[in-house]
Amino acid sequence: MQNSEPARLRDSVRDRHSTIVIGAGQAGLSMAYCLQKRGLQPLVLEKHRIGFAWDQQRWDSFCLVTPNWQCRLPDFPYDGAEPEGFMGRQAIVDYLHRFAKTCRAPIREGVTVQRLQQCDRGFQLLTNEGEYWAQQVVIATGAYHEPKRHPLAARLPESIVQIDARDYRNPEQLPPGAVLVVGSGQSGCQIAEDLFLAGRTVHLSVGSAPRSPRRYRGRDVVDWLDQMGYYDTPIDAHADPRSVRRKTNHYLTGRDGGREIDLRQRAKEGLLLHGRLFTLTSQAIQFEDNLATHLDAADAVYCRIRRSIDDFIAQHQLEAPEEPPYQPCWQPTESQTSTQLLVAEIAAVIWCTGYRSDFSWVEVPVFDGSGLPVHQRGVTPVPGLYFIGLPWLHTWGSGRFCGVGQDAEYLADQIQWRRDRRDASQERLECTALLGS
Repeated sequence: MQNSEPARLRDSVRDRHSTIVIGAGQAGLSMAYCLQKRGLQPLVLEKHRIGFAWDQQRWDSFCLVTPNWQCRLPDFPYDGAEPEGFMGRQAIVDYLHRFAKTCRAPIREGVTVQRLQQCDRGFQLLTNEGEYWAQQVVIATGAYHEPKRHPLAARLPESIVQIDARDYRNPEQLPPGAVLVVGSGQSGCQIAEDLFLAGRTVHLSVGSAPRSPRRYRGRDVVDWLDQMGYYDTPIDAHADPRSVRRKTNHYLTGRDGGREIDLRQRAKEGLLLHGRLFTLTSQAIQFEDNLATHLDAADAVYCRIRRSIDDFIAQHQLEAPEEPPYQPCWQPTESQTSTQLLVAEIAAVIWCTGYRSDFSWVEVPVFDGSGLPVHQRGVTPVPGLYFIGLPWLHTWGSGRFCGVGQDAEYLADQIQWRRDRRDASQERLECTALLGS
């Protein structure tokens, strides 16, 4: 319900702004930059500090899985010496800080928005440092807010260290002993590799995440897919947009100059693979008997990507080196895999099972039954409220360094149009009042 703005609240409001952007990651900074290009001066509120998630919620060896040349924030593309390389954690933070300096927008760090409500003339923002008011608000906090764990995780004894993917830094932070990594998306596979390459005994619970080639027929697969227009395909072009938004990212890595992650090869080398985690007690962890099914499904996606590149090369008569068909190097057998792991055999569990969104602080009716915002390319049904940085907001690149700039340009146009329309309406009212007098 839309709230009125009583006199006592108007007097207590700390700041009034035309537009406020909530979040100073790549999405919020891109939004602020594009608004400034149109003569608008937004205020950016950041709960932590610029680049916080990249700096504090990634492990030490983390790097991008997409090549540096795909980092193209608005008017600020990657200009380093390794366009085909993969920036590490600190380089990503530095890139964001340099971009923030080009924005020149006022950014207030350490400001948490606790409640966002509608009022007669825009929106009220209750924060830890007072109240703000804005005619338009852009929420740029992403969609990955709270880590998810198996609902029975609390059954594990206190002697087992449990952390989420965003809290993992390096193998040394964990106690001696074997480690169970739950989840085989990008984070899970990369963390499992990080531990395995450090000489740790690693168990990996494999889910349904797909995998991707790293290089194929002479080029990085990202280069091929970019040329094929995959990253510019809008969400509406897919038969089932909701299912696309729920899909897990393909696992591969930018580590060591960029390479594939082949779990079958790692299993040959000693990484211990299991199916999806089913249930657990204080004594044992039970896995589903579906490891082979999940490995086959990941390989099917891997091969489908290769075939799509083959078709593109043939269609456009491009010259590219041939590569042999993929052949799996390992198959799970009963003697090599197990559907049960005794808790006494492990020292730690790392949960890499995804995140849930938490927009409970947004007290505006723009959400569906699952708690996700209803929008059309970031524009919500409530005039003046926008989202940016969500997965598949418009394309695969939405929220990523390669596509968030296009979303920001589009939303900046929408915000400018609304402001101009409002200004024209106000001017007509003033003229009418003047003529009447």
